[in-house]
Amino acid sequence: MKYMRFLFVLVFLIALTSGCNVYDRAVISENQSSAPDFKLSDINGNQFSLSDYKGKKAVLLMFWTTWCPYCRIALRSLKDDREELEGLGIELLTIDVGEPAYKVSNFIKGLGGVGLTVLLDSDTRVSSSYDVLGVPTYFVISRSGMVVFSGNRFSKARLKGLNLE
Repeated sequence: MKYMRFLFVLVFLIALTSGCNVYDRAVISENQSSAPDFKLSDINGNQFSLSDYKGKKAVLLMFWTTWCPYCRIALRSLKDDREELEGLGIELLTIDVGEPAYKVSNFIKGLGGVGLTVLLDSDTRVSSSYDVLGVPTYFVISRSGMVVFSGNRFSKARLKGLNLE
């Protein structure tokens, strides 16, 4: 019985962290919701607030953790796409969920840096306010502060058809 319970928990955790398409949806325009504002520090202690971008830039948020193998792939992909996305007027903010600053900083150094803004949600308040169920999870926030996309997978092609204004 203990073996079956262990196997069930193991399968559940693998499914939860596997990047499965369990929360992948484009938000339909009439169902848009206002993105919860937040203030977080990056790994260097600089403060960032979502409201700083309102009316100026759309924002792509990616929630992630150091232990998630899919998050590593996602960070590298965002690093490769950063210039193109910024050229489209989209600010990239990556948010580590629930880990201490030293661990995240060491992880980023171990990757040779990622060239992205890495914010720390050590107490998970921000990820909770966004109802993050697993990682990686992406949100695209329009210039007006509305969530126009959320999901566990993201590609530049997802931007087509989204109202970023």
